[in-house]
Amino acid sequence: MDREAVLARYDRDMREGARPDGPGARIERAGAVVRQVADARSWNGVLWSGLDAAGADLAIDEQITYFTGLGRDFEWKLYAHDRPADLGPRLLAAGFRAELEETLMAAEVAALASDAEPPAGVRLVEVTDRAGVDLVVDVHERAFGADGTRLRHQMLGRLAADPGTVVAVLALAGAEPVGSARMELVSGTPFAGLWGGGTVAAWRGRGVYRALVAHRARVAAAHGYRCLQVDASAMSRPILERLGFHALSTTTPYLYGV
Repeated sequence: MDREAVLARYDRDMREGARPDGPGARIERAGAVVRQVADARSWNGVLWSGLDAAGADLAIDEQITYFTGLGRDFEWKLYAHDRPADLGPRLLAAGFRAELEETLMAAEVAALASDAEPPAGVRLVEVTDRAGVDLVVDVHERAFGADGTRLRHQMLGRLAADPGTVVAVLALAGAEPVGSARMELVSGTPFAGLWGGGTVAAWRGRGVYRALVAHRARVAAAHGYRCLQVDASAMSRPILERLGFHALSTTTPYLYGV
């Protein structure tokens, strides 16, 4: 993989040329900043910026003013290769709070190990309705210890308005949901994005996560996507590397008012 070329294409297609991640959301360009604006239950934030040292602080202040004026908490999604190099400290100085760093990883679908199957007694089922979304949210809350309200709102909206852009998968042991994951298919780009892959504690280390990645890789290939992209946690990065993913950069959420 030509990592620099893939990263440049990712920045161009998925960040500077971003699409809204759900119905009712919109993408705006404000000077050297690209942001998503949505309702209060959805993700609001900065996806890309092309700043320099002279204009960075003003741009940060403008985004704070804009989003707080709308009554929105928001995120500045910062990547390690963004400029200026001290953009992170500038965000902290402006009142943002940094969350855990993740690794931006990518894999060419054709070169990816996509034959992993779930462990015995577990089957994978794609989600198409509210009942399935509720099970995905249940896994999310159990696996990550996080509230799933925003995820439920986003998934229901996407499945209702544009079901061809999202693939959600459950891993079921009998009737019990033990893992879940999502994939977003971004039309007009080579990228399919992997999101939310999680396994409940009792089933970790048994191949559920690998099977969820492999299933989505097969679906992406069937839809003609050439590259998978994921923001990997420290826990999932080693698994993804073994499957054939490569690190491109790191990304850190900087949160304001959350």
